[in-house]
Amino acid sequence: MNAIIALFRKELLDAARDRRSVMAGLYYAIGTPLVMCGLFLVLINKLSSPDDLFIHIDNANGARDLVHYLENQGISHSDEDKAKPIRLIIGDEYAAQMAKGQPAEIVIEADDSDEKLQKSIRRLQAQLQNYSSEMGSLRLIARGIDPRVVTPLKVELHDEATADSKAGMILGLALFTMIYSVFISGMNLAIDTSAGERERNSLALLLSHPLSTRQLVVAKAMAVTCFAMLGLTLILLVSKFAYTLVPWHKLGFSITLDPAFIALILLVGLPIALLASTLQLAVSFLAKTFKEAQSYLTMVLIVPLALSMTAAYDIAPDVLYWLPISGQQQALMAFVKGKDLPLLQLLVTSGGTLLLSLLLLLFMERSLKSEKVVFGL
Repeated sequence: MNAIIALFRKELLDAARDRRSVMAGLYYAIGTPLVMCGLFLVLINKLSSPDDLFIHIDNANGARDLVHYLENQGISHSDEDKAKPIRLIIGDEYAAQMAKGQPAEIVIEADDSDEKLQKSIRRLQAQLQNYSSEMGSLRLIARGIDPRVVTPLKVELHDEATADSKAGMILGLALFTMIYSVFISGMNLAIDTSAGERERNSLALLLSHPLSTRQLVVAKAMAVTCFAMLGLTLILLVSKFAYTLVPWHKLGFSITLDPAFIALILLVGLPIALLASTLQLAVSFLAKTFKEAQSYLTMVLIVPLALSMTAAYDIAPDVLYWLPISGQQQALMAFVKGKDLPLLQLLVTSGGTLLLSLLLLLFMERSLKSEKVVFGL
């Protein structure tokens, strides 16, 4: 243990000296919550108070009631440059057709292939459909017919979602960034302490000391795991303060990262961080150069990214509930939604994560006994 602790301290000191590399790994943990909060602010503002929509309306005087209705819904006529390239053409016979109870003709001219216009076109269509429904009901009432006759089904949705479950939908997306931070935060150190040391010819020198390969890989894995956990801790702390700046009350709930939730994330994230460190070290030792290790890890990290995304968007098949990363994230999502923590699922996935980490450690121990790996032949 004394040799492992000495090696562990040596790896931490070497990493601390290369501040640029360390910060490159921690920028993700610091910046991601801030970027997400900015996106949530924009999204909430759009949902709570949609911008006024200005369009061109031809023959507006021929349908004053319709134009007034659209203005109340935030859709107005304008000939200025701020108006969208959407034209609402009201037919000359509109007033006469409405008076006779006939379908009145109106035309929307717009480029529906323009992605920037699609949302505005759908908004205009929805409001015109609402106005049409109101006029249809009034025509039926004028003829002594109850409008409910043409509505045989009355569908009501009783939303049983609680404030915790609604907040859990947002936190589920945040969990994705938190779990993935352990793979990003320690990646630079994992490459530098494996492929980087081999390029600097210090790996062979280190192995010439009276140390076993097991002590070496354990110490390196511990050091990378520490940086991975540092990244997870940072993203949790930044998220705790950043998410308080978002006006969640406009959506009917609030999000707070209490100490119990943070402690649970750190506890669950520890075996994932160990898996991330051993996986990155194992791949980096197989690479011959620093750049080659970066290329390999970019491809390898697609696997944990895919597992985390399937859990975050709830598109995972049942088998992924019992696999590392996706299973642990699903268990955490159930907890943040106010449900009981699935302890069995959490224990099985965490145990599988530790077992996979142990296998990767044994693989590295065996690999470092080969001269091809040590010297990059």
